[in-house]
Amino acid sequence: MSDFTTPATYPDDLLEGVVTLLELIRSGHAGTRQELAHLSGLGRTAVTNRVNELMDRGLVAESGLGPSIGGRQPRQLRFRAEAGIVLVADIGATSISVGSADLSGRLLVNYEEPWKVTLGGGATLERVEQLFDQMLTSPAVQGLALWGIGIGVPGPVEFATGRPISPPIMPGWDAYPVRQQISQRFQSPVWVDNDANVMALGELRAGAGMGESDMVFIKIGTGIGSGLVSGGHLHRGAQGSAGDIGHVAISSDPTTVCRCGKIGCLEALAGGAAIARDGIDAARAGRSAFLAKVLAAEGEIDAADVGEGAQSGDAASVEILSTAGYRIGQALATVVSFFNPGVLVIGGGVARAGDGLLAAIRHGVYERSLPLATRDLRILRSTLSGQGGMIGAAFMVLDQLFRHESMATWLPDGSPAGHVELPDLSTSRHRA
Repeated sequence: MSDFTTPATYPDDLLEGVVTLLELIRSGHAGTRQELAHLSGLGRTAVTNRVNELMDRGLVAESGLGPSIGGRQPRQLRFRAEAGIVLVADIGATSISVGSADLSGRLLVNYEEPWKVTLGGGATLERVEQLFDQMLTSPAVQGLALWGIGIGVPGPVEFATGRPISPPIMPGWDAYPVRQQISQRFQSPVWVDNDANVMALGELRAGAGMGESDMVFIKIGTGIGSGLVSGGHLHRGAQGSAGDIGHVAISSDPTTVCRCGKIGCLEALAGGAAIARDGIDAARAGRSAFLAKVLAAEGEIDAADVGEGAQSGDAASVEILSTAGYRIGQALATVVSFFNPGVLVIGGGVARAGDGLLAAIRHGVYERSLPLATRDLRILRSTLSGQGGMIGAAFMVLDQLFRHESMATWLPDGSPAGHVELPDLSTSRHRA
């Protein structure tokens, strides 16, 4: 008979051992029972019992024989990443990306379409639900249990409740019950965070920030945000708003009013919307034949058009991107001197505008930062090709699912499917 029955009678010492062993197997630090015993400090019998429990629950499987170190070849163990899936959504200002991932965080299916977040929480989440339904019927995931859902949104989020709080570019979303609506619709645990945070988590686990202990991710899109990684963990702050660099004041000019209602914000001067605005001004003033042609043909200009103009040698476009990049770099210099990260990762749609923007950011950072803080600092572009938000959202869910408190609830059932109450167990709102 299993020692693991119901949450009410779950022996904590056994649970602790199971969580420890599963993490060692999931992370790849141990692949045999002998390695598990060595790294965990548990005895051979205890390891065998706990591994058997994990195998009974369908979380671990044997995968052949390993090399012998004297005596019989040990049986290799692997985490069954195919035991379930997580659904993810990265909601941006102008698009929605959705996907499904296995339990290792690997994307299996993904899809992106244009969307305006200004349509509001009700319409946007209804579309997300429709796209999730399509994900669940995909041949790649059909029949697999849904373990959890992760969502990133382009505004401040109170992580403990999963609600956006006064998001400047998301009218109609304030205190919207994102978690409650999606969890009830899919009968699954749901976590919601700011999109820059989930992108930072994606870079930390699968992108340019892999292996870094202290990192800052900067998302340059319609707005500007950042995610902070300290000691290898995502730092959210007391309420979940850490890293909101887009609303740091870099100017006292009263004519530069941000969408948050304040003046001189970095986002209002250097975000994607600001770059587009400056591009329209250049076109109308006759300073750019390239942008004037785009404006005449399309009726509007976006940051991607300015990036294309810069890459084609348009002087006005180059100047606009250089000015924006330098301003971002100056703001980041304060972060670098204060936080002292080892790497800055630049991502978001506008970050793909070309090398000129990245060069200008570097210029601003190195010019204004303390020499010691920049001595070994690396400033890199994201390597996740626009999928960082979805990948990070998957890891956000997995981190929460495999916490000790969560596993105490769902392990007796073999999976967290149907446990919509799991987020309420979270006592660590600050780090993930």
